[in-house]
Amino acid sequence: MPEPLKNLYTPTLVANVAKEVKTEYRRFDAQGFQRAVFDNDWKQRELKQRLRHITQCLHEFLPADYQQALTILTPVASRFTDGFEYMFFPDFVELYGLENYELSVAALEWFTQFSTSEFAVRPFIVRYPKKMMSQMEHWAGHENRHVRRLASEGCRPRLPWAMALPNFKRDPAPVLRVLKKLKADDSEYVRRSVANNLNDIAKDHPDVVLTIAQQWKGKSANTDKLVRHACRTLLKNGEPDVLALFGFPPPAHVTMEKLSVAKQVEMGSALDFSFELHGHGVKLGKLRIEYAIEFVRTRGKTTRKVFRLAEGDFSNTSKQVKKSHSFRPITTRRYYPGRHHVAVIVNGQELEKQHFMLCDKPTKPAIKRT
Repeated sequence: MPEPLKNLYTPTLVANVAKEVKTEYRRFDAQGFQRAVFDNDWKQRELKQRLRHITQCLHEFLPADYQQALTILTPVASRFTDGFEYMFFPDFVELYGLENYELSVAALEWFTQFSTSEFAVRPFIVRYPKKMMSQMEHWAGHENRHVRRLASEGCRPRLPWAMALPNFKRDPAPVLRVLKKLKADDSEYVRRSVANNLNDIAKDHPDVVLTIAQQWKGKSANTDKLVRHACRTLLKNGEPDVLALFGFPPPAHVTMEKLSVAKQVEMGSALDFSFELHGHGVKLGKLRIEYAIEFVRTRGKTTRKVFRLAEGDFSNTSKQVKKSHSFRPITTRRYYPGRHHVAVIVNGQELEKQHFMLCDKPTKPAIKRT
């Protein structure tokens, strides 16, 4: 089991931050700050709660004047470049700088180069939509790739773990102006963010993203890779025009045989299933082979999730496929016992499905004592 991300906030990390703040602000109570961070409720806090708590503790021990506090934190942030765990620097701007636009925007631009301001920038977009989107377009031309990525990642309509941007769900036009400036960026790190942003937009405006994909595809290998990643949800949804764009025709020549699905699987184990695809004398050709599981939810509801099995231009006239789908506990999905279904999908078309029972793990029988 991987170490929980919240455990990145170790006493050593907090002590190092306190030490560096002390070098910029001699009156800083480094010991008091560390005691405040690791209070009685620390162990109960999750990742984002711990991050926010460190931000609030910094505010408690720094000067009350926002500009003075930023003057202290600005050089300190540049000494911690290991990753997102130092997001309490931009979080400080989000929490205490919303009324001070100019200072805060400059601070977000600086802090994102050492951690990321993608979460902290979003309340500013909500409060100052026109000014901030103009700023994002400006950042799209920045010399630093982290700032350019902020221009895209910060305005994603559905950024995970972040507040949504409902205005951009309704009308993504301001976002698209930023993305067009970044589509041929030199950094794959930035282009990947552009693709993720377009994938967000596709969930509300599939036709918009299809049009963009048609316009951008074929310009370069890098842009083609971006477009493909941007269309991943549309491909999973079996959108015919998107499948055709990537060369996946309706599978009229393909039939499926011998679908075999385990009738029962226990929580914590895996579902085994297999099938064969046949082209009946002609090669299978370009296929996108997927499967979907209809998961049982509460109150008898179900939810469907699609998983990719294989993709390619198959020269054979038949193909055997075997798969095991794990039902081990994961943090992003809760499993419920009951009647589930697994379906096989080829080039967006469901060929066949079968049901199986997901059962609670049997409990060990009690030991009789004599």
